[in-house]
Amino acid sequence: MRVAIVGAGAVGRSIAGELLENGHTVMLIEKDGRKVRTRSVPGAEWVQADACEVSSLEEAQLATCDVVVAATGDDKANLVVSLLAKTEFAVNRVVARVKDPRNEWLYTEAWGVDVAVSTPRVLAALVEEAVTVGDVVRLMSFRKGAANLVEITLGDDTPWVGHPLREVPLPRETVLTAILRGDRVVTPSPDEPLESGDELLFVSHGETEEELQYVFAPGGPGSAGA
Repeated sequence: MRVAIVGAGAVGRSIAGELLENGHTVMLIEKDGRKVRTRSVPGAEWVQADACEVSSLEEAQLATCDVVVAATGDDKANLVVSLLAKTEFAVNRVVARVKDPRNEWLYTEAWGVDVAVSTPRVLAALVEEAVTVGDVVRLMSFRKGAANLVEITLGDDTPWVGHPLREVPLPRETVLTAILRGDRVVTPSPDEPLESGDELLFVSHGETEEELQYVFAPGGPGSAGA
C-alpha cells in the first residue's frame, strides 16, 4: 500500500515509521525545510512542498497513493489537504488529524475526510475502555458516526456469558469483529462461548449503540426471565 503523509513533525514521522515496518511504501510531504530530516525516516520518500497547492500534489503524484494522512499541526491545512486528496486526486482513503477538538465538527465527508483522529478523544476512550465494564465505549468514528468502532467488556453478571455467539441477538448494522480474551485475539464464530472478562469489539452504526447496550445489560434479552 502506498501512503502519503502530509506533515513531517513528530506525529507524521512516527506514523511513517510504523507503516514502513509493516511493509508499506511511504511518502512524507513537508513544507518546512527545517523538518525535512531524511535520516529520521530513511525508508520514506521525502518531498518538500506545500501540500495545500494542487500543483505540488500533482508533482508528488498523489493520485498514485492509496491513502493520504493529513497529520500537520494546523487544522486548516489538514482540511484543505483532505479536500484536495479526495476531490482532485480521488484518493480512496483520507485520514486526518484533529489538532483542536473544537474543530472536530468540520472533519466530515464534505471536506473529504473518511476518518478523523482526535488525540484527546482517543485517549479519553482508552481510559473509559480500561476501567468500564458492561458499558458500550466508542473508540473511534468512521465517516462522522455512520460507523463506529465500539467496545464492551463482559462482567460476571453480563447476560450471554457462557452462551455461544449464535444465540446473541445483535442489533442491525452491528458486526462483532474480534474478541480480546486475556492475551489472545479470538476470531468470532457462531459456536464460540462468551466468557466473563471478554472485550468485544464491534463495528456498529451510531444509531444502534443503545440497542447494543441493552442486549448486554442486566435485565436485557439475555437475562433469565427477560
